[in-house]
Amino acid sequence: MMDQPSLAEIIRAVRTFLETKAIGELSGHTAFHARVAANALAIAEREVTQGPQADQNETARLKALLHLEGNLETLNRALCASIRAGAIALDDPQLKEHLTASTIAKVAIDQPAYSGLQIARSALTGASHP
Repeated sequence: MMDQPSLAEIIRAVRTFLETKAIGELSGHTAFHARVAANALAIAEREVTQGPQADQNETARLKALLHLEGNLETLNRALCASIRAGAIALDDPQLKEHLTASTIAKVAIDQPAYSGLQIARSALTGASHP
């Protein structure tokens, strides 16, 4: 079985076509919608390439925080239940680190150019930001 091109490569090819060929030949609402489509494909590409590692990291943090085994959905439900029941305090440093890291990973996929992303990454690692 042939595994190439990968899903990420297919998405990148379509996005590149839109950005480098199609958008320049379009105008008005059609050009706008082509830019929106290219942006959506960029998000999908990052989800395919970065999402699995982000999910794996989130799962590992949840397992450590909750002292439970399970998949990401089950662990997130357990986290919500633990917070609701007061078993995990809202000011718990491990909870704060988990929520911050999860948010940073999601923003890195959705909006990697977001101006606050690098500041948040620096705050998470303890590095200073200029």
